[in-house]
Amino acid sequence: MSCELWCKERSPEIVALIMAAGVSRRFGSDKRRARLDDGRTLLETTLATASQVYPRCWLVIRPEDDLGEALVAYNDLLRMAAPHAGNGLGGSLGDAFRELISQQDNAVAAAVILADMPWLNAATCSRLNRHAGPARIVMPRHQGKRGHPVLFGRDLWPALAELKEGEGARGVVQANRQAVHIIDVDDAGIWRDVDTPRDLEAPV
Repeated sequence: MSCELWCKERSPEIVALIMAAGVSRRFGSDKRRARLDDGRTLLETTLATASQVYPRCWLVIRPEDDLGEALVAYNDLLRMAAPHAGNGLGGSLGDAFRELISQQDNAVAAAVILADMPWLNAATCSRLNRHAGPARIVMPRHQGKRGHPVLFGRDLWPALAELKEGEGARGVVQANRQAVHIIDVDDAGIWRDVDTPRDLEAPV
């Protein structure tokens, strides 16, 4: 799908949460600043993709983070500190959804995008958006394997806001299986992430 077609589908009814509060233990340094072949950082690449599809993007980071020099091109980016980031992705997700609820955000759904997935296709995000709804959990699947982003309808936000720790929202998904909608996509970027420096060299 061409950019001309899917860019017209940007919807203010869906907000994006870019989860970038991890500590990169396996990478050995701050992988958000790692450079890809085109010279952009991993984080810049993910943000560029998300911003093409979502008019409102929240960057979820640790309270002590200082990413100013790494985000020069994103001065208007909304930023959200996750005080429970040290407890894992679940802690960061809980912080993020509590903040969305406290701000009375009127989005129909929130797309959870992992910051270390720079090969995600923007057209994939746009396709998932078309299936979003307040009572739905929309998940992409490629070659039988599920990935990200995962879109959580606002009816699920209170459950997500209760998270304080753990690897993510798996428990919320399992408890709401009737809400899950799987969308098959032709995009390996939904599960190709960066955990170690070697992953940057892996073939597409």
